[in-house]
Amino acid sequence: MHTPPKSFGSGVSLRALTPGRVIIMAGSIVAGTGLYHLANFVMPFQPILNDSSNLDEPEPVVPEGLKHDVPLREFDSVYDIVPGLRKDMPMKEKMEILLKFYQTEIIQAVERADSSGKTFIVDEWSRGEGLGGGITRVFQDGRVFEKGGVNFSAIYGTLPRAAAQRMKANHKDLQIPEDGNLPFYVCGLSLVIHPQHYLAPSVHMNYRYFETRNPDGTPQAWWFGGGQDLSPMYYSEADAVHFHKLLKDVCDHHDPTFYQRFKKWADDYFLIKFRGEARGIGGIFFDDLNEKEAEAHFLFVADALSRFLPSYLPAVRRAYEPSNEPRPTPEDGKHWQGLRRGRYVEFNLAVDRGTSFGLQTPGSRVESILMTLPKYASWEYNYQPKPGSLEAKTVEVLKNPKDYV
Repeated sequence: MHTPPKSFGSGVSLRALTPGRVIIMAGSIVAGTGLYHLANFVMPFQPILNDSSNLDEPEPVVPEGLKHDVPLREFDSVYDIVPGLRKDMPMKEKMEILLKFYQTEIIQAVERADSSGKTFIVDEWSRGEGLGGGITRVFQDGRVFEKGGVNFSAIYGTLPRAAAQRMKANHKDLQIPEDGNLPFYVCGLSLVIHPQHYLAPSVHMNYRYFETRNPDGTPQAWWFGGGQDLSPMYYSEADAVHFHKLLKDVCDHHDPTFYQRFKKWADDYFLIKFRGEARGIGGIFFDDLNEKEAEAHFLFVADALSRFLPSYLPAVRRAYEPSNEPRPTPEDGKHWQGLRRGRYVEFNLAVDRGTSFGLQTPGSRVESILMTLPKYASWEYNYQPKPGSLEAKTVEVLKNPKDYV
């Protein structure tokens, strides 16, 4: 995989102003044996050619679409927000309407924030008659966002006896038919976004609903799962506190035990065990959730979805705003971003159960599964950040989960 170079040929001087600004003094950037396209290195920045008028007090360049705040919605207001949603619907229909609504809202917000005019690629697919399908939406090479995917799927299928027996260990009310084949239904919304700026964190979100079905098609056992987590390249306390606070508010509104339980679950799940470090700073994660009435869990998932944009986009905007905090040079920042993206790839391919399950499923949509991977990532043999550096401080947080709120 490719990552921007650490060193440049003669004839070029890059002077860092604020994050989000680079002055190009003269010459061309050379990488290896050929010219390196400048846009690939300074995509997150606003270049200023031969301009020395702003060297003392540069104005930050915040992409126009990031300047707009995302308002918080009232808890338990989903039926007033989502068109066509009714309380008397079967749960699978309610979840499909809810997830498609937020898929559309999120992609519109990402396109607006990107400020480039680029739009998501839309790929609608079907597994065949009566087997369900989905809508894959992928964004790539924007001004603010390097790559992102927001995928919806609703699948019907049959679990073989061995898989059904494993599920029964966590779901005592699950009944396995005599022939051993258990019909099931699952729908979900899965999202991963990787920004261009090395100070902006990557983010993951997934919410899903699963039910087994009786021979007549009625629901049998059911549960909810999902969560959302943040993966910064450089640790920012402001971003971490804001992200976790909004998630804690949602959890506390629905059950005061949720946040600590689901935060620990996220800390444990998103750990790259062979590295001894987490993929990011966590968030919340849960599975097999059916301890309350289905409607109560549905409202919890709906409120969590409503908090995604206001929990994440401010962190992307802060990457472009001036700060008194120490910050890396653009060269160091892009180099470290490539290494952190490499850790993201390691987790997804070597640890994540969902990715492994998807790739082992016959007829799986590999492109949809691997849309979670960044466009650029890198690995260096035994790379160790300098003690006391911003990179070392980030790794220290990733190796030692902490309480943010």
